[in-house]
Formats: sequence, structure tokens, C-alpha cells
Amino acid sequence: MGKLFGTDGIRGIANEYPMTAEMALNIGRATARLFKQKGHVAKVIVGKDTRISGYMFESALVSGICSMGVNSIMVGVMPTPGIAFLTSSMRADAGIVISASHNPFQDNGIKIFSSLGFKLPDEKELAIEDFIFANDKDKDRPAPGDLGKVNRLDDARGRYIVFLKHAFPKEYTLEGTRIVLDCANGATYRIAPETFFELGAQVTTLFDHPDGVNINVNCGSQHPEKLAHEVVKRKADVGFAFDGDGDRVIAVDERGAVLTGDQILAVCAKMMKKAGTLTNNLVVRTVMSNIGLGIALHEMGIDSVMANVGDRSVLEEMRAKGAAIGGEDSGHLIFLPHHTTGDGIITALQVLTAMKRERKPLSELAKGMTVFPQVLINIDVKARPDLSTVPEIVGAIKDAEDALGNRGRVLVRYSGTQNMCRVMVEGPTKEETAKHCERIADAVKTKLA
Repeated sequence: MGKLFGTDGIRGIANEYPMTAEMALNIGRATARLFKQKGHVAKVIVGKDTRISGYMFESALVSGICSMGVNSIMVGVMPTPGIAFLTSSMRADAGIVISASHNPFQDNGIKIFSSLGFKLPDEKELAIEDFIFANDKDKDRPAPGDLGKVNRLDDARGRYIVFLKHAFPKEYTLEGTRIVLDCANGATYRIAPETFFELGAQVTTLFDHPDGVNINVNCGSQHPEKLAHEVVKRKADVGFAFDGDGDRVIAVDERGAVLTGDQILAVCAKMMKKAGTLTNNLVVRTVMSNIGLGIALHEMGIDSVMANVGDRSVLEEMRAKGAAIGGEDSGHLIFLPHHTTGDGIITALQVLTAMKRERKPLSELAKGMTVFPQVLINIDVKARPDLSTVPEIVGAIKDAEDALGNRGRVLVRYSGTQNMCRVMVEGPTKEETAKHCERIADAVKTKLA
């Protein structure tokens, strides 16, 4: 039996195992079976981003759900955090998102939320896998009269926008604020502009014409260059770049400087501490966080704990430690007072709240954290052995760590969603950091690529 779920749901190339229509149908069946209860007609929310393969998977999932006697509610294109919200607010038994986040259009994935709007724990995912690979899947098929029904929720977008606007304080307005949005030709392409417009902002939108294959192409949170250019050109106050499914965001200040997720985390943590909403005076960051974030939080008198990479790990640590805010350098931030999962639009609204409260431009707020030079090299790999068992890689890492000492750090890990090894080095200068990172990357390429 092959494992389906990775660190963020099931993911792969569309129309190739495991992301096939047949597998999607079985995932729909397994999810419905897991949440089906006697005396209760279960319902599952299904949404997607803008990839062309989303139509295929949407149909297959809904067919599988209905075949188990469970109702399905289709909401069409919707950011991942929007599905989490709708699942909880509509008291659905589960929510399914068809998306591969920031990956290229040929990839797709399936993420599942519980009735409370949280991503499924490992034991629930294992139960779904067990059913999919079982030999007795046919025993639970309901009679023809007990099959599930399908409904389409026409006002899903409006419901979600109302929810989002509650994340911005009523005592402030965005009237006169000039904002540029990069929607990555993804799931936020209508919702984000409408949300900021309804709050009074003057909105310019980029990459808001999805065609099924242009999602994340030279745009979005991983490619904010065009956004930075437009912010300066239009003399805007701020810019925000979302990823394909809208759960992460990267900000650009009024001067065109790009802020990382760590910098956004520092800005928002400082604001929350001042407002008295930083529960337990705590922020959750990850092993990929820049050294500068830990230093900045310490200087602000804010405690922090480190979680493994992935929003599920961040959320787990937040709930265990009672933290209100946590996130990753990628721009995937979670604000538990507002939502159960990372939401790029809510994060953007918190940045705007900080600007309004402090009456300062984002460039000034960003000075609270110094970003140490960081170089990240991603290497496609053919094999994924335990890195500690490859002497050449271990040696390259040790050489870099010995040279950097306490002036930097090294992190080498496999991607949780792709056949890729990530080599990240931080150091005192860009040149020295790049030199160490390239040497480690060369060792990885030689042995694993």
C-alpha cells in the first residue's frame, strides 16, 4: 500500500497516479464513509482553485461522495481558507479543496478539512487511505434511493467576504488607501479585490484572468517582482501577492521592497503585543524562519517557539502552547483569533491594521526586523534516502556549519510535497552564504539528482 497523504494533503501531476479521476472518486467515497453517521445525512463542501484539472477532480469527488449516500455542496472556485470557513459556518461534516497551492498548473492536490475547519489529523487521513486500499469497498454501497444529492452554493463568495471583513477593525477604514493586488491567476482573483474594495480601498489588481493554465506563472507570492514594480509606478501604499489557493501572502512596501513572511510575522506580533492580544506573549515560527526573526522577537520582549515546516505543524504547536499567531517565511501565517488556518487575505488585513494603528508606512514597520542573508536552492531528486546516511552531503553540511559558527545556520531537508531537496543557508554576507549553499547543493546533485 502506498502512502497518499503528504505534509499538505495529496498532491501530484494531474491525470497521473495518485492524482487521477479514479483516485479522486475513491477519495470522495472514503471521505464520505468516514464522516457518515447513522440518523444524520452528512454533507461535504467541495471547492477548487483555477486549474483546468479542477473540473475533472470536482466531478469525480462529488460522484464518490454521493455514491456513499452523503450530500455534496459545490462552491466552485474558492480559496483554501474559504473552504475551511464555509465548512465550519455551514456545519458541514467535512470540506475538500482541490488545489496544489503555489505549484504549477499541471500539478493538483486534495486537502480535507474537518467540521471545525481544521485540516484532518494523521489518524483520519490514515483511515481514508485504509478504505481506499481495502478489498471490501463495495460492502457499504447504499441502495439507489439512499444516494446523496448535489447542491451548488451560489452565495459562497459573498459569505466568505463578509467573514473576511470582520478581520479588519471597524474603527478604521481603507478609504484613500492605494493597494495593488497580485492574485496569481488563482483562487483569490475575485474575492480579494472585492474584499478590499468594500473596505474602501483604491484597488489595482494584477493577474486576475485565470485560464486554467496560467495559475502561478511568473506571478503570485513566489514571483512578486511585477507587483513591486506596479506599487512604485502607481505610488501605492502597499501591495500584496497571494499564491494559487490564497492561503499565503507576500507584502510589498510603498518603496517596492518585498517583505517576507517572517517580516510580516514580526510586524503583526509587535502590533498584537501592543494591543494586548498576543496570548501568552508567544509566537510560533518554524525551522525555516530567518535568524533575524528570532532576534527581532527577543528584542521586542516576545517569546517564540519553533515548529517543523508546514502549516499543520505550526497550528499544532499554536494550539498546544496557546499562541494566537504563528507562521512560515513563505507567507503562510495563521491568526487563530480570526481563522482556523492560514489565510492570505486575513494576513494582508492584519498588515493594514498595523499600518493604520501605528500611522506609519510599511517600510517603517518593517525596520523592526533585520533579515539575515539567506540563500535557498531547490534540487529535484530521484531518491530520498535519509540525508544523514550520505557521507558527502553530511560532510558538506559540516564544513559550512564549522565555517559559519554562530554567524549563520544550515538547513537541508526534503520537500513535503515534491521530489525535491531544499538547501537553505543563512550567513553574515550574501557572498559567503551563497558559497556554502552552492557547495552543499552540488553534493546533493551529485548523489541524489
